[in-house]
Amino acid sequence: MRTLNRNRREQQHEIVAKIHKQLIAELKTLPGQEYNPSPQEIEALVKKILEQNPDLVTRVDRRRITAELIDEILGFGPITPLLNDTSISEIMVNGPKQVYIERSGKMERTDITFRDDAHVLHIIDKIVSPLGRRIDESMPMVDARLPDGSRVNAVIPPIALNGPVLTIRKFGEHSLKMEDLIKLGTLSPEMARFLEACVKARLNIIISGGTGSGKTTTLNVLSSFIPRNERIITIEDAAEIQLHQEHVVRMEARPPNIEGTGAITIRDLVRNALRMRPDRIVVGEVRGGEALDMLQAMNTGHDGSLTTGHANSPRDMLSRLETMVLMAGMDLPVRAIREQIASAIDLIIHQARMRDGSRRIVHITEVQGMEGDVIVLQDIFSVQYGRRSDGKTHVRFTATGIRPKFIDKFEAQGVSLTNDVFAAQI
Repeated sequence: MRTLNRNRREQQHEIVAKIHKQLIAELKTLPGQEYNPSPQEIEALVKKILEQNPDLVTRVDRRRITAELIDEILGFGPITPLLNDTSISEIMVNGPKQVYIERSGKMERTDITFRDDAHVLHIIDKIVSPLGRRIDESMPMVDARLPDGSRVNAVIPPIALNGPVLTIRKFGEHSLKMEDLIKLGTLSPEMARFLEACVKARLNIIISGGTGSGKTTTLNVLSSFIPRNERIITIEDAAEIQLHQEHVVRMEARPPNIEGTGAITIRDLVRNALRMRPDRIVVGEVRGGEALDMLQAMNTGHDGSLTTGHANSPRDMLSRLETMVLMAGMDLPVRAIREQIASAIDLIIHQARMRDGSRRIVHITEVQGMEGDVIVLQDIFSVQYGRRSDGKTHVRFTATGIRPKFIDKFEAQGVSLTNDVFAAQI
């Protein structure tokens, strides 16, 4: 039965490819419509082609094939319905014959397939070309974004052995707010009040966590608390930070051109941002030598900076920062690097993805300074969690009862926070 279904899909792919080729030829005859036809025009042309070839497909299949061709020309081919499905958070194309999705934190395999490797490559090129990015054998990996801000990564042969691989992390139609994170169980109301006060008090904050733990979502939510009268500079590899303030300057790194020159790195943009009179610098993610420039900015009056980084714990985040500073090519002693980190970073928010697919803030940790050669960390909030009988993760957010040392910065910025936040037991 599976073989019959596979053969039928392959036959349908061949039919769609044949009609698609005729359709493109027809579109070229329409003046000014080759790259911007309407769905109605495509539908009329498909109907015309099918009437010319009445034995090509059955009447039952005509509507489905017409929809596929509209998706192919105006959308992103077979994955267009997945992109339109708001319940799907991630799409993973592992070559032409294997497409997975993530829904409600769970992985599922779909019955969607592409015709061949060339079909997947065509969709990848359709995504990256309008952004000025390219992907080929000389540059077989690319990061990009969809018009709605969804994050895209593509890898092609010879790097990918299964054929072209496309991974899309979707962004919701509406930006989440702090109230939404509380409802989702990402954090408690007391933690939310504390983090809002930290942003308004211009603390330097790093959000750490693993892949898919919700770091960028939390960064977007926290950045919404930045006062609207401040000038914000955002720096990213692929633009995905969603700010709603008026005075925002967005910058995006650029890969090298076909000659291998002209690259603009995150580090270049961080250094340039210091000359742009920023009130806040928001870096989508630090992953290399730009960490040194970010720390120097934080230590030279650019308070209130926000960024994210991959790490397994708050302590690991500090270790990674040390490594990233060394990647800048500066031969600095470890103690000097740690002093820079301890002086620059005020707070680490650590997120984790639970086994049931939920995302939680599991540590809110203050960087208190140096004791000897060690950076001292102190949890302000932590979480205890276990498994319920239904397989879901049960969490209990807990305030440690310790008031952070940076509380005086709240007073200096006119930010008030009641003591019950630190004493809360949830």
